[in-house]
Amino acid sequence: MKILILSVTAGGGHYATARAMEDALKNKGADVKVVDIYKYINHFLFSIIDKGCAFSTSRAPDIYGAIYGYLENKNRPQFDFDVLQLVNALCAFRFESFIENFDPDAIICTHVFAAQIINELKKRNKISTPVVGIITDYTIHPYWGSVSHIDYIVLASELLVYRAISRGISKDRIQTFGIPIHQKFNKKMEKTEARRLLDLPENGRMILIMSGSLGQGDMLDISKQIHRIDSKIIQVIVCGKNKKLFTKLSSYKNELLVDNLHVYGFVDNIDIMMDACDCIITKPGGLTVSETLAKRLPMIVIDPIPGHEERNTEFLLNNGVCLEVTKTFPLEEAIYYMFESPKRISMMSEYMGELAHSDSTEELSDFIMELKK
Repeated sequence: MKILILSVTAGGGHYATARAMEDALKNKGADVKVVDIYKYINHFLFSIIDKGCAFSTSRAPDIYGAIYGYLENKNRPQFDFDVLQLVNALCAFRFESFIENFDPDAIICTHVFAAQIINELKKRNKISTPVVGIITDYTIHPYWGSVSHIDYIVLASELLVYRAISRGISKDRIQTFGIPIHQKFNKKMEKTEARRLLDLPENGRMILIMSGSLGQGDMLDISKQIHRIDSKIIQVIVCGKNKKLFTKLSSYKNELLVDNLHVYGFVDNIDIMMDACDCIITKPGGLTVSETLAKRLPMIVIDPIPGHEERNTEFLLNNGVCLEVTKTFPLEEAIYYMFESPKRISMMSEYMGELAHSDSTEELSDFIMELKK
């Protein structure tokens, strides 16, 4: 079976989901091709989209949030003609021959922009291939309501079905497998073993601090706050691809002359780091949330991007699986709540188990392998 997975590398989550599905489907014998749809169509367009998303979410989050809110509050699932629709219509024309040549038995879209391009081709009857769109957040981005020709839409949770229907997604198209994550997050390692493997202290309270693949957020300030709260807390900080942040934190560690601050750049063993730590401080990206739920690691949410990450946070708070740092509920209080209430940690872990879709990747890949043209 030949399967085409389309994504957009704006941020790391959408592409990580694509790679998780690729691995699972290849293990089942499928011939899989993963393509960044904008990068294939036009490198200049890819650069604009990639840098534009990074800029809007990190430098102009309020504008991004305002646009998201405007789209979300529209009273109909089909949106007025806009620039993005024009771009996607042109991209669909350029991408048609690629699909014809590869001739996939199924198509997966892990980003709504990719889904919109394929939706355009389906609408014009240019392709008959079954298409599965995967929503990689704990909400429904308004644009998912505009892809009525995508055959199936995968939600992060059963609790989102009502919202999906209100966004114009018919119930017969909804699948609730959850966000696909790498299978390694389903394995649990004993805390002491994980710490030993990472060469971290075997005893003591340990916090994992993350801020997305781009290393956004003032993690240096967060580290300083934690050190002021309790200098004995062991900090495991992942900077992602942000080399400047890595340098700043490394310098800060040298200034303190302490051995309980551990700074990393981009890593591929977050699963083991999660097993090693007592809680996580993180931005609420959809994939990170899913991985954390699978690990049942108590969560403190910081700096959600206005729009989809704010909705992710609402979902987590309403289900009792996180604390959120705000202007009136500072980090030191969140950490105090976390460590001074063992029962809270136990309850969070239990609720996380109920929300987690640990077998999402396996179950969704089985579903896709059964699809036929």
